[in-house]
Amino acid sequence: MKFLFASILIASLAAAASAQTTDPVKAHSKKAVSAKKVPAASKRQAIEEATPTSEPDPTIKLSEAELDTAKRIYVGEIPCELGAKVTVKAMKREGFFFVTRGINKFVMHPVESRTGAIRLEDSVRGALWLQLGNKSMLMNQREGKRLADECQAPEQLKVAQDMKTRPPVNLLEPAPAGAAAH
Repeated sequence: MKFLFASILIASLAAAASAQTTDPVKAHSKKAVSAKKVPAASKRQAIEEATPTSEPDPTIKLSEAELDTAKRIYVGEIPCELGAKVTVKAMKREGFFFVTRGINKFVMHPVESRTGAIRLEDSVRGALWLQLGNKSMLMNQREGKRLADECQAPEQLKVAQDMKTRPPVNLLEPAPAGAAAH
């Protein structure tokens, strides 16, 4: 009976001891798995920081219309909503711009638009800078989201204020009774 009791006691102590200690191979593999699980934001940040953005693609040839459009791009640090800022700098190569917002860095060039809006695109990273008369926005087309909105250079801020005081004519509404017909 003493032998049976001692065997049960030793077996239970051994089981308890093995439950408390971990297998070094398993512990290492758990650390390796947890080290591999990096949040998506830090992965994106690492990619953004590692991707070279110093020179535009030499195979891209801009048309005369695109070069003319480049002359109308607002450059400098442009304030946006929620305290964000987008910096647009002209690069050495004519018609190309370095656009940054936080960790996002893009080499962009004008692309002709049928709507009349000024578009800068970075086809490698899927980014778009859209410049309208009263505001600009930076978008990530691949992810389908805006990186910065309501960005306004001083010239755009003036246009936006003018639009508030003198709203544009709505061509779809009937003319007021006293208006002359053309």
